[in-house]
Amino acid sequence: MVIDGIYYALGLLAGGALTGYLTKPAYSIPFVILAVFCLWFFRDPDREIPAGPVAVSPADGVVVAVRPEGEQTRVSIFLNVFDVHVNRSPIAGKITNIRYQPGKFLVASKPEATTDNEQNFITVEGPQGKIVFSQIAGLIARRIICYKNVGDTVQAGDRVGYIKFGSRVDMFLGPEWTIAVKQGERVAAGSGIIARRK
Repeated sequence: MVIDGIYYALGLLAGGALTGYLTKPAYSIPFVILAVFCLWFFRDPDREIPAGPVAVSPADGVVVAVRPEGEQTRVSIFLNVFDVHVNRSPIAGKITNIRYQPGKFLVASKPEATTDNEQNFITVEGPQGKIVFSQIAGLIARRIICYKNVGDTVQAGDRVGYIKFGSRVDMFLGPEWTIAVKQGERVAAGSGIIARRK
């Protein structure tokens, strides 16, 4: 579990206890429900990482776009509030660049979120090539967390960060990759295969 879930839950339970003490015990129930939701939202299950020359999904969610952009293909994954929000590295390699871009908080499923929303670009380069992926904030998600730094080495499926409360992750793959997903497909971070190396 992501530690933030525990902090939020404890804060809500404390607020509920105080509210119930000052008013009626029944008024603390919404706080308890929100605390349980936070513990569930910030879950971080282990995943079985597939072997071989593949790029795994950096996020849980639904593929909302598979689109060519110049020599690259963009695969966009939308996460709703019920998805696991921990992000993972698509391939093994070294993080060669991390670039934060301030921006708007449009609904993350909209196409313009790719260019207009606040986001964090992470570039991983390894034996299988280079992949850039971006953690994109959404309408509710207002906090992007990245655990890693430039120069860090990661394995495919390693945890790299998370986005709070609904968001999107875009992947940018070069012509050396064959895309293995289609729009509307549900994928799982670390275990779902997005592309295979040609």
